[in-house]
Amino acid sequence: MPSLSLTDLVDVFSKAGTPRVTKVREIKNREAYSPATDYYRRFREGVVEIHSLGRSKDSLGEILQTLPANKVENYSEMVEGYRKWWGRKEITWFNPPRGSYSYHNFTISVNPELGVEFDGRRHVIKLYTKADTLAKNRVDLVHSILELSLSVLSLERDRLCVLDVRNSKLFVSNGLMANAQAIIDAELAYIEALWPSL
Repeated sequence: MPSLSLTDLVDVFSKAGTPRVTKVREIKNREAYSPATDYYRRFREGVVEIHSLGRSKDSLGEILQTLPANKVENYSEMVEGYRKWWGRKEITWFNPPRGSYSYHNFTISVNPELGVEFDGRRHVIKLYTKADTLAKNRVDLVHSILELSLSVLSLERDRLCVLDVRNSKLFVSNGLMANAQAIIDAELAYIEALWPSL
């Protein structure tokens, strides 16, 4: 059963026409995941480490140490965006739930990076690190997949969220978008129909 990341599905969902087919082809034909080629891995793991060890906001600067030159500008934007979002929050860590969503022969892995409590509420957060604008339809899709895959694994008052890191903006889910499951299943059916011919 092919496994897609949440980012894969959002990338396909965001495109139309030939670029959409191209994106599915790229996903099918890419090499197996390697940490060495994961551009944003160091940022994600750095933030998780800082929170899970209870370290201070000042520790964020350590993520920038010994970076290759081609990552410094992007990583600096992300660190500053995250620092601004953190602000004066008193944050404590918990292990975020991990889940999946399946349709026919495809599974979407749903792995939020952060489980953080602040302002008296637990927040399960998926980090959005890309420079591309985080459009409302993308946010709604991510919220819906988080709801469908994690709501049974989360506590009742947990907030399922997406954090646009560069813009320091937290989007908190208000529940499923209209016809969410049908829309997600249709996206996966589209990918499944194309898959054998690519």
